[in-house]
Amino acid sequence: MNLTDAIFHDDEAARIHLEAQRWPDGPYCPHCGECEAITRLAGASTKPGLCICKSCRKKFSVTVGTVFESSHIGLAKWMLAFRMMASSKKGVSALQIERTIGVTYKTAWFMAHRIREAMRVPSPDPLGGPGKVVEVDETYVGGKESNKHAKDRKFPLGHGGKEAVVTLVERNGEARSFHVANVTSKTLRPIIVKNASRKSHLMTDGSRIYPKIGEEFAAHSVVEHGDGEYVREGFHHSNTAEILRNSVH
Repeated sequence: MNLTDAIFHDDEAARIHLEAQRWPDGPYCPHCGECEAITRLAGASTKPGLCICKSCRKKFSVTVGTVFESSHIGLAKWMLAFRMMASSKKGVSALQIERTIGVTYKTAWFMAHRIREAMRVPSPDPLGGPGKVVEVDETYVGGKESNKHAKDRKFPLGHGGKEAVVTLVERNGEARSFHVANVTSKTLRPIIVKNASRKSHLMTDGSRIYPKIGEEFAAHSVVEHGDGEYVREGFHHSNTAEILRNSVH
């Protein structure tokens, strides 16, 4: 979609666009589900797009029940923020949203969190499955303690302070990331077994926290980051070699 489109600059155009997306067959009441006895309200003092349901007698607009509800931020800014986050390959920071759409950092941070919540799948199916590979790895993100204000430092200078994140990736498929308090078998196992099918071929690095978890899957293999070679020991699936060969190629 062209960034010169009116929906990114005009709140009324953004509202009409949102209604077309959410109500392709006409408005329905988000409170009781009524889709016929709906009246659009008009008048100089009436909020644009306001409707009333004749069944439950409640008023609503297209933003009710969405991440835009109760927000004082213009819909055009919301549309632009969604566009930025959906089109960026490497993600968008709240600072970039602040600079681009002309809001405060606090507002940009709030918008980014709501947009990510809207993108979240409520009850996703597990990654992987028979004959599929699910890769798991962990990393640490965050700035150096020395770059933070003294009041924001969690650890003495010279120590860590970064936050741990674990990511599961289905080969040629979806990825899911989770913030964890620490990287241990106790904290990672519930995440891995919940989000990856146990019929999958699990692939991890050589950390000692993974072998026990790997026993719960159809197969488990390890890749050493140093030379890129896969360690074959510990496989417990008769077709593991074939699965690994196919997944790599």
